[in-house]
Amino acid sequence: MTRETEFLDYNSDTVQEFVAKAIPEEGLSDLEKAVRLYYAVRDGINYEVYGSRMTREEFTASAILKKRRGFCVHKSIVYAAAVRAVGVPSRIVYGDVRNHLSSERLRELVGGDVFCFHSLTSVHLDGKWVKATPVFNKLLCKMYKIAPLEFDGRSDSLYHPYDENGRRHMEFLRMRGEFDDFPYETVVDGIRAAHPKLFRSDDELAGGSLTGEAS
Repeated sequence: MTRETEFLDYNSDTVQEFVAKAIPEEGLSDLEKAVRLYYAVRDGINYEVYGSRMTREEFTASAILKKRRGFCVHKSIVYAAAVRAVGVPSRIVYGDVRNHLSSERLRELVGGDVFCFHSLTSVHLDGKWVKATPVFNKLLCKMYKIAPLEFDGRSDSLYHPYDENGRRHMEFLRMRGEFDDFPYETVVDGIRAAHPKLFRSDDELAGGSLTGEAS
């Protein structure tokens, strides 16, 4: 799937400028472009769960890029849109994960260590689909003592199985499917049902700072 959609609005000026900055030169292969964009999303958009608005308008790739912040759902949308902008087919993937290294406050708001509707991206490169997770930026990983996830375009980049001290960080419990566009109602209603304490209003998540809680 390479077409533009409501949420993967890659023909917008904002997305086009982001892609052009990440790939200023010509002649790169699709794999090289996908890898370049992976790191641009991973480290160019700050990972933050707290304070996110959950309205429909906030989940377009262009809106996310204007704020340069968001959690896995936001960052996967941007990556899926960015690779489509250079002709690489993409899909958005969702699953439930057990995350052992979140902050104490976030675990309290989530209701434990199981996070529903964790998001990543699947991209079609060199004749096969590979999964990429450009979610946790390098600075946040350093603060939580986790090695940042790398991506070479050839094999799946799914999750950090262990932290720098050998402790298990994340494991997948359930895959919820792959989608050509962001399934807004399914994901937002699903997160609200699974983690009601995470919402401070109908359309906004609790305030805070993951970086602050790490320190």
